Amino acid sequence: MRLFVAVVPPEDALRELEQAARGLRGLPGADELRWTERAGWHLTLAFLGEVPEALLPELGERLDRAARRHEPYDLGLAGAGRFGDRTLWAGLTGGDLRRLAGSAGAAARKAGVEITAEHGFHAHLTLARQRPHGRIPLRPFADELSDFAGTPWTADAITLVRSHAPTPGMPGAQPRYEALRTCPLGR
Repeated sequence: MRLFVAVVPPEDALRELEQAARGLRGLPGADELRWTERAGWHLTLAFLGEVPEALLPELGERLDRAARRHEPYDLGLAGAGRFGDRTLWAGLTGGDLRRLAGSAGAAARKAGVEITAEHGFHAHLTLARQRPHGRIPLRPFADELSDFAGTPWTADAITLVRSHAPTPGMPGAQPRYEALRTCPLGR
């Protein structure tokens, strides 16, 4: 199973971001980017990769324990940025999720999950990706959304999510995400 741990913003916050980002699709080159669907928007804390199903019970218990050690976070979706010209993202204001991300990763490792690809953590919500060999500059897209400031909300849980690969051979197909377990923060 391909898994990750995430904070999933509430529908109101996602709706605000969707509305603010709507104009991005009219910018030059927008049709050449791979846009993520709102149904899959989340803030990844730890990417776990392929995890044997047998590890799920212990992984869930360890994530529950890790989540209880963190109080809820007051957050807001705000602004935008990019990772080079590869990925366009919406940013975050409020609490620093680095410790929570570290706890999620540590819980997974203690449960026996081999996390092979760890990068420096940067809280973000991916809006679009460059297609392979794409050359669309993403700075105008990030600049267009730079003044966005969504209504603050409280993140009170982390979610263990299974990622189902998109249907092969279907242009524009997106991965489908399935919440496997929700772990309340601070309880």
